[in-house]
Amino acid sequence: MNTITVNASGKYDVIVGRGLIGQCAEYISKAVKSKSFAVVTDDNVDKLYGDIVVSSLENAGFRVCKFVFPHGETSKCTETLNDIYMFLCENHITRSDCLIALGGGVTGDMTGYAAATYLRGTSFIQIPTSLLAQVDSSVGGKTAIDLPCGKNLVGAFKQPELVLCDIDALSTLPREFFIDGMGEVVKYGMIKSAELFEILEKNDLDSIKDILEDIVCRCVSIKRDVVEADEFDRGERMLLNFGHTLGHSIEQYYNYTGISHGCAVAAGMAIITGLAVNRGMCSEEALKRLKSCLAKYELPEKAGPAVSELGNACLNDKKRDGGFISPVICSEVGSSAYVKMTIDEFLDFIG
Repeated sequence: MNTITVNASGKYDVIVGRGLIGQCAEYISKAVKSKSFAVVTDDNVDKLYGDIVVSSLENAGFRVCKFVFPHGETSKCTETLNDIYMFLCENHITRSDCLIALGGGVTGDMTGYAAATYLRGTSFIQIPTSLLAQVDSSVGGKTAIDLPCGKNLVGAFKQPELVLCDIDALSTLPREFFIDGMGEVVKYGMIKSAELFEILEKNDLDSIKDILEDIVCRCVSIKRDVVEADEFDRGERMLLNFGHTLGHSIEQYYNYTGISHGCAVAAGMAIITGLAVNRGMCSEEALKRLKSCLAKYELPEKAGPAVSELGNACLNDKKRDGGFISPVICSEVGSSAYVKMTIDEFLDFIG
């Protein structure tokens, strides 16, 4: 078991290990003083872990209620958020109580935003059960819901009190969900760690499962360092969005149902890197290695729409600042920078 401490606006531990879900009450009781908990999860995860979490907490003497919503990105919306608010009201959750996000990135993002806004703020804990959530979205305090015109456009910065990454939970992931999470893992190697990228190159979808605890710890450590340096996304933290400017636009193009987040990000990374090679901003070797790595983990290097069709959607990207947008470019594996462009320059870049 490994513990990675994040020193942001709130200090908290990210615990990575095995068997954590069944013992969650032990860790939670040390992190918060709450006596009542509201568990938020989707219908898929609930079948696997909902009763385990509730039983662990109730056996430790806590009051627990549970909200279950339909799985999928389309549930990360104002309607589900309002349903969560009503559930919290009906179960008399107060500011001294705590929300628990049990599931993947959709659950964590939405529960975190509910915690940031309900009663002007309650505590929350992340128990991520997907690879994508463990290596990325559960850490760092970004919470949000989607709007029809774009992904994660309504949200808040809200750090959790604790993150429990149970590696055993990843063994129950369907293959396509595991592949999806690998998109974010590849991203971390590209932006910050040539060493991590080399590990990915030496393994494949089967062998990587033997070293998942190490992989999760490496990704979380990278994100911890970036978040501590730039919690509110004004500089270095933007590097975490490599592949996301185009990736989010691809997701929107398919109405959040035709392609998963990790696969959209993978395509976004390959497309933006190819464009950067054409402009002399990235080495051809880096693009070759990226595409080879994506193929090894069965991730796409392109998506259906032409890049030029994604331009308008990209203008709703959260990294847009007035008349400028700052896509992230990797000049080499393990080396990245955000490049400030005018809107016209960006549209010309992707055109």
